[in-house]
Amino acid sequence: MTPGIGDQQQKKSVLSTPHHTNLFLRRLLRQPISLIALILIGLSVFTAVAGYWLAPDGSPDANRMIPEIGSKKPGFSVTLLKIRRDHTPPVPGFFRQLLSGKEDTWQFVPVASVMEKNDSLVYERIIDESITERAAVSKTDCDQLNPTIAQTFYLGTDKFGRDILSRLIIGVRVSLGVGMIAVLISLTIGIVLGSLAGYFKGWVDDLIMWFINVIWSIPTLLLVFAITLVLGKGFWQVFIAVGLTMWVNVARLVRGQVIAVRELEYVEATRVLGFSHTRTIFKHILPNILGPVLVIAASNFASAIVIEAGLSFLGVGVQPPQPSWGLMIKENYNFIITHNPMLALAPGLAIMLLVLAFNLLGNALRDALEVKG
Repeated sequence: MTPGIGDQQQKKSVLSTPHHTNLFLRRLLRQPISLIALILIGLSVFTAVAGYWLAPDGSPDANRMIPEIGSKKPGFSVTLLKIRRDHTPPVPGFFRQLLSGKEDTWQFVPVASVMEKNDSLVYERIIDESITERAAVSKTDCDQLNPTIAQTFYLGTDKFGRDILSRLIIGVRVSLGVGMIAVLISLTIGIVLGSLAGYFKGWVDDLIMWFINVIWSIPTLLLVFAITLVLGKGFWQVFIAVGLTMWVNVARLVRGQVIAVRELEYVEATRVLGFSHTRTIFKHILPNILGPVLVIAASNFASAIVIEAGLSFLGVGVQPPQPSWGLMIKENYNFIITHNPMLALAPGLAIMLLVLAFNLLGNALRDALEVKG
């Protein structure tokens, strides 16, 4: 007996019903690699959202510069004297601080010692290793409750005296942001063009495939450079540039999947019932090819992170002082062969772990969705 249209569509669909969704989730969570990937990605997302609350340096872009303690090794500790700045910055609201951090109210001065003398604090300011300078400041210009704080830089400081750990925490926002926006752009363009090519065939398929082959023939970095030169350097520009170069894989995949299912009975039934092409594609075909699309989305997410890091390393991505893991490697890669390799190794390890997490997630999705090939 030939299966009915509804049975055939249900068989092809991956996430079309609650039963299929529950089965997919059980398969996904049963795999150790998926749990590892989801934990890493979940921690990264939490860190990105709460970055300014978690980072020791909660100033905008974690850009608190203390040149006197630049290029220090992990675990370096110092006493900082809190001196009032010339102007008092406004206190940001909760969401403003969550998004952009809070400007420092105090100037942080590294000191070797501090002692009280009448209404002043006399301190030995650290100028360089084993070099100090004596100075004094009025008590009213310092924090009345805690004039000094002891701070440990667990991953050391860069050449400007900025906390590497704080910049690493804030930098995860760029990597996740570029991955998310690049995937959204690539899925939107790729699904639309791939669906049109696979569904209508003929001259529409020939024209779209010609365009895909032209874009495919251009090296990714070269294409990103060209788009970046047109859009300019910056935070949002690099997101768009990366997204506009990653849709080709999606389009080719979707086209092949649509060609495979367009002749099935349930698609033929939509034509007989007089449904529009748009409804047939987006309501009846696309939900049944989501499996491979989700797998390639996870892969594109990992690729976008690597491309953004490469662009920032080459100086055409995110611009300073905004922290980016690729930019941090560029600023500190000379230290790999000197006394403090952690300055460049820490962001490199962060990129490796996040890319590994999305690649593992892609493999787990492929197994859970039983994607062939």
